[in-house]
Amino acid sequence: MRKTIIFICCLFLWKMGGAQELTSPDKNLHLQFSIQQNGIPTYALNYKGKDVIKPSHLGLELKADASFIDSFEVAGTKTSSFDETWQPVWGEVKDIRNQYNELEVNLHQVSTDRTLIIRFRLFNDGLGFRYEFPQQRHLTYFVIKEERTEFALAGDHKAFWLPGDYDTQEYSTVTSNLSEVRGKMKEAVTPNASQTVFSPTGLQTPLMMKSKDGLYINIHEAALIEYAALSLELDDKNFVLRSFLTPDAVGDKGYLQAPCKSPWRTVIVSDKAGDILASKLIYNLNEPTKYKDPASWIKPVKYVGVWWEMITGKSTWAYTDLENIQLGVTDYSKTKPNGRHGANNAHVKEYIDFAAENGFDAVLVEGWNQGWEDWFGKTKDYVFDFLTPYPDFDVQELHRYAASKGVKIIMHHETSSSVRNYERHMDTAYRFMVANGYNAVKSGYVGNIIPRGEHHYGQWLVNHYLYAVTKAAEYHIMVDAHESVHMTGLSRTYPNLIGQESARGTEYEAFGGNNPDHTTILPFTRLIGGPMDYTPGIFQMKVSAYNPENTSWVRSTLARQLALYVTMYSPLQMAADFPETYRKYMDAFQFIKDVAIDWDDTKILEAEPGDYITIARKAKGKSSWFIGSTCDENGRVSKISFDYLDAGKKYIATIYSDKKDAHYEKNPQAYQIRKMVVTNKSILSQQCAPGGGYAISVVEADDAAIKALKK
Repeated sequence: MRKTIIFICCLFLWKMGGAQELTSPDKNLHLQFSIQQNGIPTYALNYKGKDVIKPSHLGLELKADASFIDSFEVAGTKTSSFDETWQPVWGEVKDIRNQYNELEVNLHQVSTDRTLIIRFRLFNDGLGFRYEFPQQRHLTYFVIKEERTEFALAGDHKAFWLPGDYDTQEYSTVTSNLSEVRGKMKEAVTPNASQTVFSPTGLQTPLMMKSKDGLYINIHEAALIEYAALSLELDDKNFVLRSFLTPDAVGDKGYLQAPCKSPWRTVIVSDKAGDILASKLIYNLNEPTKYKDPASWIKPVKYVGVWWEMITGKSTWAYTDLENIQLGVTDYSKTKPNGRHGANNAHVKEYIDFAAENGFDAVLVEGWNQGWEDWFGKTKDYVFDFLTPYPDFDVQELHRYAASKGVKIIMHHETSSSVRNYERHMDTAYRFMVANGYNAVKSGYVGNIIPRGEHHYGQWLVNHYLYAVTKAAEYHIMVDAHESVHMTGLSRTYPNLIGQESARGTEYEAFGGNNPDHTTILPFTRLIGGPMDYTPGIFQMKVSAYNPENTSWVRSTLARQLALYVTMYSPLQMAADFPETYRKYMDAFQFIKDVAIDWDDTKILEAEPGDYITIARKAKGKSSWFIGSTCDENGRVSKISFDYLDAGKKYIATIYSDKKDAHYEKNPQAYQIRKMVVTNKSILSQQCAPGGGYAISVVEADDAAIKALKK
């Protein structure tokens, strides 16, 4: 699976008055580490002669113990270089190059006689560094009060930011200068099922920025394991970002035992926006997969589901209209059905039929299990058992029916954030899945966490999310987690984590709507750490068509919805709208049927965060390419080349685009489809409507196919 070449050397290191320097393999990035007065560790980062991170402090403040902040001296350094190419189980490219130069700084804290290692890895596309705590006499168990990592920026950058919050990332991205964050924070904090905003200048990661001198900078973390999630506190006078970890129920930020290490802190940087989207730095800082033969059971999934109808309010998750139920006590056979329960046998079979007819892999069914009547907002501990279906959902019959059609059913485990209850039932629930033909689960963590006082992004929950993934792997089950912590590249190590939500997805189109520029930003922020289950493919933009009481509408053209299958990367892609709606637009739906979900190659054709993204991807093991383009509320003319196609070959491009009068608000369903012959010398100029875009399938064609097209 991997070809690895390792070079251990002592290049790229110079000692300059106590300072150590490191350069990236391509020489564009320069790192400097030094010990300042009072023994404070400091680093700085430069790209092509421009400051990315000015001298910034490193360290950790410990609770009830001497902190790792000052009194350090350099006890030794090591340098090495590494270069490998590895193949992901699924991904945007077939091969990923992992090339970096490394500096290991061994620090001795004189006042405590303790050791701290800071490890820096400098790639061509950015920097990763972490703290390591080796086994030693004077450090065993310790508690983090706060991490004191700094990112001192070179100016008042334009930023694409979310309010700092311990419990949700489901906010609309705000675009502003860093100096404007404080004044915009109140308006940015919109209501959510669970939220804990920690500061008027707190920001979440991944944080995307653009400097006035043209640098694109992304700050995040990689390999988040056994540690609290990273947020940032902005000093808006000096433009310094300081790490701010999620606390637990008693205010502590982490419980560690040496030997151990922190997650990587990452800075991706380039003078080209597309390089940020193409970066694999986050994945490269994670360990190779721990699974044997993962490709035998981990497969990309294209699915439909009983979901959007509940989100829009047309159907319900609950079987009855009761307001007070108890699992094992309430006898559903004696209750009156509400007549709007979506997860019933006949309806689910309709979705199975639609999936089978159109070549989809699976059907997601939410609301199948008892307990939905009072699942939310009651802080119930025993809220679901993940085993007992409602009277109108026959697990065995639906398994038989789906299997007869060559379709899988995706399990749904909403926990209502009663995490303790989920862990009680998890092993039994996974066994139940295997016994009934389920190989993938969508989990959810809506509401405040139980145990009470814990947060979605604290160390305890971070450990739980990974426990759920690794336990699922024991049963060869793939996981799609919603409302969980931001992704940090862990899908390299645990590739059965095939998707996460962890951002404001399509469901918010039925909760008031997403901004038109939303999908031009998410690939630069949320998707930096891993794929998102965004659930695109909405063709009916007026939610009131399904539920007259819901006046929300989707801020997108239909053509842009097709583009999202390319621009919003995920090996787990849903066609989220209703089968009866798709049947009205089968010509456009053809793209969703055709588009691949696993790739051999990816080209970033155009990109500017907040404005537009155009991406071309080559289908795994095939010669076909698929292109998607999304733009903001202003619309634009996209100009792309096909120079990545094989020379000497001809292809038929099917272009799904906005009509001339299309508009995300005024005329969203106006689209057109045309075909043309293209080669690697072809150029396309394509108009994109406001809030619109286009999608293209490019299929290699012989002379007969081209002749038929011309006719």
